[in-house]
Amino acid sequence: MEAGTLPERRHIADRTPSRGRGRRPARLTLGAMTRRPEAGTWSFGGVVGKLNYDSTLSVDFDDRILAHLQLVIGAKLRRGESFYFSWRDDPAVGDGRSTLWIHPTIPLYFKYAGGRPPSINRVWIDLLMSSANSPSGLHLMPEPEDAGTGGEREPS
Repeated sequence: MEAGTLPERRHIADRTPSRGRGRRPARLTLGAMTRRPEAGTWSFGGVVGKLNYDSTLSVDFDDRILAHLQLVIGAKLRRGESFYFSWRDDPAVGDGRSTLWIHPTIPLYFKYAGGRPPSINRVWIDLLMSSANSPSGLHLMPEPEDAGTGGEREPS
């Protein structure tokens, strides 16, 4: 792929019938896009893992994003705190936004596609945690550019 070009968007949304309790598990896949500051958008790329929520929803995120979400969500749940978690959907699934109510009693499962844990950006963790502690809850935002020592990535 040439520098400055966008990768192909290749993800779909698929709803499948449920078994058992009458609920329909949803599968939502977020697209592989590239950060485009000029358009005010950002996106995912790389190895894609899954966030499974209460066995009724499976959302695909880049492994790097998923690792940061796991740290922030885990910190909130360890304290017994409930909160909203929101993100922008890929245009392939409607170009809207999605929000989950995260609660300590609802099971979460983080499944990574890659074999090695990604490095952690402390600045991004701080921004995500600040968002999670706001009344509107955790909003997935682009990873900030590394700036000086504050943006160093540390091995996880």
